[in-house]
Amino acid sequence: MLLGGSGSAALAAPVRHDAGTVRAGTVRGAEHAAAAPVSAVPGRRAAGAAEGPSVEEHPCPVAVPSGTTCGYLLAPERRDVPNSRTIKVGYAVHRASQASGQAADPVVYMSGGPGSASLQLTGFLSQMFPGRDVVVLEQRGGRYSEPRLSCPEIVRGVVDTLRTSGPASAETAPLARQALACQSRLEGEHVDLRGYRTAELAADVVDLRAALGYPRWYLFGVSYSTRPMLLAAARDPQGTRGVVLDSLLPAGARWYDESSAALSATMTKLGIAARFDAMVKALNAHPATYETRDPLTRKRLTVQLNGDDVATILGEALHETDVIPIVPALVDGLASGRTELLQPLVDAAGDGLTSHDWGLYYAVQCQDETPYNSFPASRGPRLFTGVVDAAVCDAWALPAARTDADLLTPHAPVTPASSDGTSIEGASSEGAAPPVLVLGGEYDPTTPPEAARQAVSAVPGARFAEFAGVGHAVFLASACGRQVIAAFLDDPAATARACDPGAAPYPIVRPGGLLLTSSVYRLSRSPIPLGVPAAFLLVSAVQLVAGLVSLLRRRGGGLSALAGLAGVALCALSALSLSAIQDWTTLAIGVPHALAWYGLLALVSTGLSIVEAFRLNAAAARIVPVLTGLAFLAWLYGWLLP
Repeated sequence: MLLGGSGSAALAAPVRHDAGTVRAGTVRGAEHAAAAPVSAVPGRRAAGAAEGPSVEEHPCPVAVPSGTTCGYLLAPERRDVPNSRTIKVGYAVHRASQASGQAADPVVYMSGGPGSASLQLTGFLSQMFPGRDVVVLEQRGGRYSEPRLSCPEIVRGVVDTLRTSGPASAETAPLARQALACQSRLEGEHVDLRGYRTAELAADVVDLRAALGYPRWYLFGVSYSTRPMLLAAARDPQGTRGVVLDSLLPAGARWYDESSAALSATMTKLGIAARFDAMVKALNAHPATYETRDPLTRKRLTVQLNGDDVATILGEALHETDVIPIVPALVDGLASGRTELLQPLVDAAGDGLTSHDWGLYYAVQCQDETPYNSFPASRGPRLFTGVVDAAVCDAWALPAARTDADLLTPHAPVTPASSDGTSIEGASSEGAAPPVLVLGGEYDPTTPPEAARQAVSAVPGARFAEFAGVGHAVFLASACGRQVIAAFLDDPAATARACDPGAAPYPIVRPGGLLLTSSVYRLSRSPIPLGVPAAFLLVSAVQLVAGLVSLLRRRGGGLSALAGLAGVALCALSALSLSAIQDWTTLAIGVPHALAWYGLLALVSTGLSIVEAFRLNAAAARIVPVLTGLAFLAWLYGWLLP
């Protein structure tokens, strides 16, 4: 499972944790204003403060907006062990402009994963919340914390497993060896993996507020980080103004056991359940071969993907709002044997394998998630993610972590699915619970909106909003989602809608809605073949101009002008058809059917050019439009639209 945005422990679809391409929403400030932090400068403990959490300043490791300071929270690696060593947890603080008047309550954000980096979103979040301080907290063990729990050995094990066509469940021995190599290396660096779990991440949130001196703040978590944020709110109710949970997976959910059914349910929503099942069955019987790049060495790599592997890739692809609309047409094409259409997602999967710190990911998952799942045989696809995570966690053999009650489950005991008989009890929280806003994406198979809605329905002061046409991590994909969050922070009690969450950003492309082809994607990788249509357009324009000039001089030229006009009209109509596409990701798997009909204009143009070229006393140069026309027809119908 990978809850932080897009990706998985095994394979990841296009990942966009970098939100630079997303237009930010804005906040105009909140009515409620908090007192200024006790410390004059975030990153320094107040003079005379009692012994407690402390921080140290450090240069920001990523580009951040002006007015931002960075540092480390100094925290015990294990709070349950006396004299545990001190680790450093990265953070950034962007101060609100003093010109905005009285400061609103700050907001603290953490990315998901587990193992996703957070600090690169500082600028995006500061634009989203301009009227308040924005604190961005890295996860302990993450990219901008010390130590960093990277695990390239496991990435190598995953890649090696994908080189063969057999089922992943039969190839876990090499992966387990690589996992043990990573564990041994981390332990040799004196890392205690038991200190990297949800309860410790939640304690980091609480300690950072105390260290920075904020009386209270809003907590903002996405995907996996909704869990430590909920736990932090339960532990620090007086310091929590409110909680925003984007793509929530309730603590009681057993993700691995439910993941296959959740993916199938999403395919049912998209109206392609039968075609999806047919695709998985066909590819399990006859795996597909793809050439891509090794994520570690960047060398060429051949992988063999069966139906379960492809289902995993599609499940991760559904995180992305611009990919969702093409999934029905893509699945239909794959079920029909057009396996080359998956190439864009296969290429993007490699980058997903290097986007997270897998040592941290597995430290959390092996203590907090896998012990509470039984991994039963499923009627649906056996997702590669669950197979890999179970193999790594079996190898690491970390003990199940004690599960504490969070803000949404104050009284619910949680019992591990393992057979050791351990009973884990929840503890109730005291006092009034802070207001909670939960956001979910309609087509999110990783954190299904149905589970989030049910978890919120029984909690006073909590409300849920589902966003149509959206996948995972709503705030990164939906301008409306950002507006809803901003409005909640301005006034948690307000009920007026800031926008319409039922308006999908893109229309769904149904099977048959596109002329399926992978050629446009290949053009994006190497634009050299674009020379053919460019030459055809240039020659057609010259033909048109020369023909018109000849007509004005009463020297004939009518056929040449008509041939040039047909060629220019073809290019203009094609450009107009392509410009009407709202979601440019569509072109990765197909083009509008109209392009095939517009191609008939090229046939007309070439035919007229042939007549003109073979007229008596025609100049030798007349053969050029003929050759470019024939080349264009071969390119269009033989390469672009096979």
